[in-house]
Amino acid sequence: MNAPKADPHRPHAPALTLTDPRTGRPRGTSVLGREREVGAAVAAARDAAAAWRALTPGERAGRIGGLASLVERHAATYAERERAGTGKPRAEAESEVAGAAELLRFYAGAARARTAPAAGRLVEGHESWVRWEPFGTVAAIVPWNYPLMMAAWRCAPALAAGNTVVLKPAETTPDSAALLAEHAAEALGAGVLVTLPGDRETGRLLVAARVDMVAFTGSAAAGAHVAAAAGTRRVSLELGGNGPALVLPDAPEHTWDDLAAAVTYNAGQSCAAPARVITLPENYATAVARLTAALARRHAGRDFGPLNNAEQAARWDRIVGASAARVRRAARIAPGTGEREGHWRPATLLADVPPDDPAVVDEVFGPLLTVQRAAGVDEALALANGVPQALAGSVWTRDLATGLDLAGRLDAGEAWLNCHLVQTPELPHGGRGASGAGTDLSVLALDEYQRPKTVTARLR
Repeated sequence: MNAPKADPHRPHAPALTLTDPRTGRPRGTSVLGREREVGAAVAAARDAAAAWRALTPGERAGRIGGLASLVERHAATYAERERAGTGKPRAEAESEVAGAAELLRFYAGAARARTAPAAGRLVEGHESWVRWEPFGTVAAIVPWNYPLMMAAWRCAPALAAGNTVVLKPAETTPDSAALLAEHAAEALGAGVLVTLPGDRETGRLLVAARVDMVAFTGSAAAGAHVAAAAGTRRVSLELGGNGPALVLPDAPEHTWDDLAAAVTYNAGQSCAAPARVITLPENYATAVARLTAALARRHAGRDFGPLNNAEQAARWDRIVGASAARVRRAARIAPGTGEREGHWRPATLLADVPPDDPAVVDEVFGPLLTVQRAAGVDEALALANGVPQALAGSVWTRDLATGLDLAGRLDAGEAWLNCHLVQTPELPHGGRGASGAGTDLSVLALDEYQRPKTVTARLR
C-alpha cells in the first residue's frame, strides 16, 4: 500500500520516513505538520463548525452513519493500512475496523437519545430547561496502538455532539487516519473532520492553536504537558494503565489462557491489558507454571504482531533487562519470511519480582506478565492499588461474592471478573490517578464533548 506522501508544494513541512514494524524497513514518508499545516487544519475545522453545529441531531446522525458505511465498504483497505503501520495480524485489524464503524453508528444514535436534566417548572413563575452545546473545534490526538479505533473513540462522540475535529494520528501510523479524512469529507462535509499528520511538535502546535477542547490519549508525561498547555480549556485524558489481575486459589480453569490471550492481543500494547498478576501463597507456584505454559502457546509472528517502533522495542529491552526477577520465561518468536528484523518481542513472564521492580511499577506496554505473591487478600488488593496508574484490572475466582467485592475495591475505572479486555460501546471506560481523567465509550462520553447551558424564562 502507499503511505501518505510529503506534498512537494509544501517545502516547509519536514517529512518522516515510515517503517514497517514487521520488517524494520522503510515503507514510505509522511508529512510532519508545522505552523502552516496546523493553521490550515484548524482554520478548515473552525470554518465548518457553525454549519455542522446547526444540523439537527438526526441530520448529523445520517451523515455519521454514511461515514460508517464508507468505512465498512472500504474495510479491506482500512485493514491493510492498519497492518502497514502496526503489523497487526489480519484478523485483529479487520475486527478493529469493524469496531470503528460500529462506534460511529453507536454515537450517531446515542446523541439523538439524550435527555436534559432538570427541565420544567422548577421555580414559581418560570420555565427552565438545559441545552447541551458543543465546544466548537476539538483537537483529538491519538496513539499508535489502535490507530483507527482510537480515532473512532475520540471522533465519534465529538462529532455526534456537534463539534468539528482536527485529528492528529501518531507519527508512525498516519495511514488509516488519512483515509478516514477522505471519507469524512465525502460523508460529513469539508472541514468537519480534518486529519493532521505529524509528530510531537505537531501535537504541541495543535494544542496551542485555536481549538476549543483537547482530547488526548497517550503517555502520562505527554498528558501532563497537554493539560498544562491547554490551560482553562476542556481536556479529556486517557493516559495508560498497568493493570492488575488478582488470581485467587479457586480461579476458574480458563484463567491462564484468557490472561495469556489478553496480554498478547496487539502484542500487549493496550492500556487496559493485564500486566501484574497477583496471587496468594497457596496458588503462586501453580500460577507461574500455568501462565508459563499458556504464554508458551502464543508465538510472536504467528499469534500476535510486533511492537510498533524501535523506540518502543528499546524501552521493552530496557525495562525487562533491568528487572530483578529471579524467574524468567519467554515463548517463541516466529516471524514470517523477511521479517526477522522487525520489532518482535516474545510473550514473557517474570516472577519472584520485588514490588519496586521496573517491570512492576512502569507500564511496559508489551506482551509481558509479572507474577507477585501476596500474604493474603488484603495485601493482594494493596499491591493491585499500589501503582500510580488506575485504569483497569481484573479478579479471578469462582466465588462470586468475593469476586464482586474485590472488583468493587479495585482502584480502577474498569474492572472485570473472570475475564479481561471485554468492552462494548455501551459501557464507559476511563482512568483515575496517573491514568488520566475523562470517559471514553458509552453515552457518558458525550458529556466530554458538550457543555450544559441552563435557560430560564419568566412566564409572567
